[in-house]
Amino acid sequence: MKIVSFLTLLALALAVGSCGTRTPTTTVETTTTAYWEAQLAGGVGQASLLNFVTQFTVTTVNGGSQPLSITGFSFYNAGACFVSAVTPPVGVASLNTNSQNQVTGSMTYTITSAVPSGNVLTLTTTPNGGVSGTSNATPGTIGTLSNGIVWGTWTLTGGQGDPTCSVPEGTATFIMCEGTNTCTIP
Repeated sequence: MKIVSFLTLLALALAVGSCGTRTPTTTVETTTTAYWEAQLAGGVGQASLLNFVTQFTVTTVNGGSQPLSITGFSFYNAGACFVSAVTPPVGVASLNTNSQNQVTGSMTYTITSAVPSGNVLTLTTTPNGGVSGTSNATPGTIGTLSNGIVWGTWTLTGGQGDPTCSVPEGTATFIMCEGTNTCTIP
């Protein structure tokens, strides 16, 4: 009986002890910290001047949506739609990395004017855009996005400061290029 009890306790100890040493299921995380240049098409008048450069960081686990930590932002020529400093831009992104290190995903980026008050520029990949690029991630590590491209549609609401601070519906598209001023939608 003592041998059976000892063997049972030994088996239990091995089972419990091995719980902490099992290799956990890992997911791939991807991050970006680069400068991005956004080129907006489809605007008229003052709304056609809203190209910008931004820098942000975001780290997402496959399928998860995370807020952008925007550390830099500047219009090239904001015109009457964004006369003075804007309130800090906000955004969210979801980056998915497959086994070939190809990145896909979604993003929303929103800029609200301080003067004139109330103009809101929103770039979104939904429903006809996306995120593309490559990552050097391996399971259990955080990979860095490279050759990143974000594309989709944009809207400008508010119409303050100039009657052309709006966009004809269905005509506004954008492309954001990581680390360069030109790229093409994949």
